[in-house]
Amino acid sequence: MLLTSIKYILQPILNQIVTNRPLFLLAVIIALSSCSSTQLRQTNKKIQLAFEDEKYNNQFTGLLVVDAQTKDTIIAKNSAKYFIPASTTKLFTLYAAIKVLPEKIPSLKYVESKDSIYIEGTGDPSWLHPYFKDTIALDFLRKTDKTIVLHLTNFDDEKYGPGWAWEDYQYYFSPELGPIPLYGNVVTLYEANTLAVSPTEFTSSIKRAETNKLRALTKNEFSVPKILKDTIQIPFITSPELTKKFLQQKLNKEVLVAQNFNNKSKNILYGIPTDSIYKRMLYESDNFLAEQLLFVVSSTLSDTLSFNTAKKHVLENYLSDLKQPPRWVDGSGLSRYNLFTPESMVVVLQKLYNEVDKKSLFKLLPAWDNNGTVVKPKPMDKHFIFGKSGSMGNTYNLSGYLKTKSGKVLFFSFMNNHHMRSSKEVRNSIYSTLLEIHETY
Repeated sequence: MLLTSIKYILQPILNQIVTNRPLFLLAVIIALSSCSSTQLRQTNKKIQLAFEDEKYNNQFTGLLVVDAQTKDTIIAKNSAKYFIPASTTKLFTLYAAIKVLPEKIPSLKYVESKDSIYIEGTGDPSWLHPYFKDTIALDFLRKTDKTIVLHLTNFDDEKYGPGWAWEDYQYYFSPELGPIPLYGNVVTLYEANTLAVSPTEFTSSIKRAETNKLRALTKNEFSVPKILKDTIQIPFITSPELTKKFLQQKLNKEVLVAQNFNNKSKNILYGIPTDSIYKRMLYESDNFLAEQLLFVVSSTLSDTLSFNTAKKHVLENYLSDLKQPPRWVDGSGLSRYNLFTPESMVVVLQKLYNEVDKKSLFKLLPAWDNNGTVVKPKPMDKHFIFGKSGSMGNTYNLSGYLKTKSGKVLFFSFMNNHHMRSSKEVRNSIYSTLLEIHETY
């Protein structure tokens, strides 16, 4: 009897739905859209209110979140203001390299004459690098029976980027830069019964001592603890003489040095896959790889290795639509002279997303959580933040892609400058904000 009564009440309603099905569906869509918009406004308001917390009073914060599909702005705060980007600068370096470089990195330029082969570097950072251990160019040179003539004057930059802290000269994250970097321009040391040193050339220049100075300021003299618990790397001072010496040792043949290059058309020898360098740069936030990649970009565009050549080409040809042109002075973000806006970061993220295969892009970018970059992530579907962080004293930023529970992809740039809180506290604030958006959008 009850079921009959319910059917009697609902039947006219069901008849109306069937008769006016398109209108009914439209009404449902509008209702759902209204709920979604209301929820989005509530989330936006909640995040904006969170920025009024006293922990944000004495720092400068910017955030921009944009829907990848609709291009709608989800939230914006100081998004057109300039911030010190730190290592999020590497996203610009990544985009520059992807736009200019081929699938395999140009490793060496050379010209052959009857009895000589003239060579010059492209800035390729992988030669004998502690991680890549690449020998492609060296194997090529070993096979020739011609006299090798080395040209090193095509490097049109300084060994350090503008505004880099001078006292970082002894730390692994600040190696010197150059046209043919060997061994990553660092001495690698670890315990293996005795102290293992690479390159072995520096074995006699190392002493065991408890000291805060790992290397002398002006000499390749190194000091390491009596007991090494981990592998350490210390930048060495480069020079044309040292480059020549290393090459002669590895090739087991004489290398001549010339001030001028042969004028004939140059051939290019290609090395390891460029995406392997991109991934290492992003996962390890490797400053050396970032800087050298832009020299390779410059070498691809011209006969000289110059950061400014690479930057000018990229800004004029691929990023001329930026509303706030950046002050971009290096490839790694080590310099506090760099100034970028969250909006510019999001533009580059959008271009990468539109121009690079999605699977490849998300393999290059590390996952991120409230502990920072996840170098060895759990299954990819368990993460929802992929991007590049950037930190230095009183600065912590994160820019990348946010995957929401509803399946949307969002571009975001969250920048924090001049904070007096710990980086852990700032990371937690970033994470809680992005988690809120992930859950509700």
